[in-house]
Amino acid sequence: MSDQRCAWARGPSALMRAYHDDEWGRPSRDDGHLFEMLVLEGAQAGLSWATVLNKRENYRRALDGFDPDRVADYGQEETERLLRDAGIIRNRLKVASLPRNARAFQRVRAEYGTFADYLWGWVDGSAVVNRFTEPSEVPASTPLSDRVSKDMRKRGFTFVGTTIVYSYLQSVGVVDDHLVGCPAKPA
Repeated sequence: MSDQRCAWARGPSALMRAYHDDEWGRPSRDDGHLFEMLVLEGAQAGLSWATVLNKRENYRRALDGFDPDRVADYGQEETERLLRDAGIIRNRLKVASLPRNARAFQRVRAEYGTFADYLWGWVDGSAVVNRFTEPSEVPASTPLSDRVSKDMRKRGFTFVGTTIVYSYLQSVGVVDDHLVGCPAKPA
């Protein structure tokens, strides 16, 4: 893929380019991937995406392959283990959010059948495809992310403010914000 890709993915990081080219903005209906990205987007709060992406495999190892059912059962011992793990972001509030969000994820999955059904229900099953031409046009949040964020907080999720939720919706393809002209933009 050429350097016509979205501006944030240009540059020397092969990991960022691969994430942009192969994953970001691609519709995902896989609950495992949806939980993984929820974890990573929450971990990003206040940090760069490059920082989180570089720690992704460490998170995978530390969180039992991003298995929400296993993470939901984490207690004080696992929390302390995670806080000692230099391979992940060791912010106490972010670490405490992991089992809490996994339990909320389970409740949503139990109510809707899949977390994907819940998430994609916000857009009637079809991705929001924006046609931005400049990075400055891409918003940090939208009325959609406001509504989803509010509902997720009501359901017990943490680290799901509207900006984090908008990034999450982009990452899992509920919202496609690839710029017009980006080779990763669907036709």
